[in-house]
Amino acid sequence: MPTVADVREKAGDEPITMLTAYDAPTAAMVEEAGIDVVLVGDSVGNTTLGYESTLPVTAADIRRHTGAVSRATEEVLVVADMPFLSFGVDRSESIHTAGRMLKEADADAVKLESGEHTVELTERLTAIGIPTMAHLGLTPQHVNQLGGFHRQGTSEAAAERILELARAHETAGAFSLVLEHVPANLARAVTEAIEIPTIGIGAGPHTDGQVLVVDDVVGLSERPPPFAERFGDVRSEAEAAIEGFKSAVDSGRFPADEHGHVEEDLEGL
Repeated sequence: MPTVADVREKAGDEPITMLTAYDAPTAAMVEEAGIDVVLVGDSVGNTTLGYESTLPVTAADIRRHTGAVSRATEEVLVVADMPFLSFGVDRSESIHTAGRMLKEADADAVKLESGEHTVELTERLTAIGIPTMAHLGLTPQHVNQLGGFHRQGTSEAAAERILELARAHETAGAFSLVLEHVPANLARAVTEAIEIPTIGIGAGPHTDGQVLVVDDVVGLSERPPPFAERFGDVRSEAEAAIEGFKSAVDSGRFPADEHGHVEEDLEGL
């Protein structure tokens, strides 16, 4: 089973692949494909729970979905996302919540949407044995503050701030860093400046790895972000299958004789 040390050692060596997963069947397919890391993201709010943003997702939601993913996998590193208000308010509560992801949901690590407020927390979590993945750039939990899902780090001052925070989280003990929706040249500068691996999403090709939401990859999302690519068309296949079921029932073609069983002892009824 891979460890955070295995992921950290991949920096500058071979590409790291990471996908989200929120349920056992998807996680099993992701593992079978040889993906390195599964992120049980708070994007479950948009993809699965019907919310318009990630903000309503609770720690209990993430624990439940992380447990499903962990039970279905053995050969991938499972990272549980820390949702909005599960950290950053009270440090002891944040540590306890993160610990429950490992203790109760069998996660291997947690991810924090990071900033100045998470440097000390990252240091404390790693000190007590909770491996932590940092996340800079576009942090969707700050959507109300950011005014939308806009590219981050586009000015010199903003780019320097992301670079400073990347170094700070590396020093604090983060084993890897997600860079979301930042200029490719900034992502390259961060990757060159730190020794822990960077994993990009909408951050260009110069990071140590790439992550996408699995719904976007398989073609299930209705409106994937511009930096994602559809590698399949699951949505069309599913729609066709569901329409086929309705048509078969409406026409009487389903169920056919082979889909049922006749008990001879009941012929007299």
